[in-house]
Amino acid sequence: MTKGKDTKSTILSAALTTVSQEGLEGLSFGKLAQNVGLSKSGLFAHFNSLENLQIAVIQTAVDIFIEKVIAPALKQPRGEPRICAFSNNIFEWGKTFPGGCPFVSMATEMDDKPGPVRDFLVSTQKDFLSVLANAAQIAIEEGHFRKNLNTQQFAYDFYSIILGYHHFHRLLNDTQAKSYYQNAFTALINNSH
Repeated sequence: MTKGKDTKSTILSAALTTVSQEGLEGLSFGKLAQNVGLSKSGLFAHFNSLENLQIAVIQTAVDIFIEKVIAPALKQPRGEPRICAFSNNIFEWGKTFPGGCPFVSMATEMDDKPGPVRDFLVSTQKDFLSVLANAAQIAIEEGHFRKNLNTQQFAYDFYSIILGYHHFHRLLNDTQAKSYYQNAFTALINNSH
């Protein structure tokens, strides 16, 4: 990796930590430059605009999500075992950042702010929902789930459980959040048979 790529990686890592705690609006070139020990103009030269920085941060989050959640799950047997691996890996993902899942933070913040940053975030979330629906379809093909299962509904329900867990764990500080999540996920799997 070149020095420029190392620097950019360091910047994006620090930016993603900020986003997990303060959202995309918490990013500023000045504050980020101070955090990574660069001049504001040096930092700006890597991205040329705050919008480009925000999109790069989202892409970095996607890359880490694929590395920590998707890729390990894809090594599991097709069907239900893979879906269970997605579920288990989500908890490790949530521990990656001090503010919890940055996608939840960004989604809440960007849901009513049109533009390229929101559009890119929406596309990443739709991609994840497609992964979940596809995993459910494979579980049907493997004979793990019933043939008439609505895979889009499955993806919606699975993602809703994830969002509920984040809300109960992070905002409500509910000590039963993980147990609630596991119960809801088990019910989702049982209802899919």
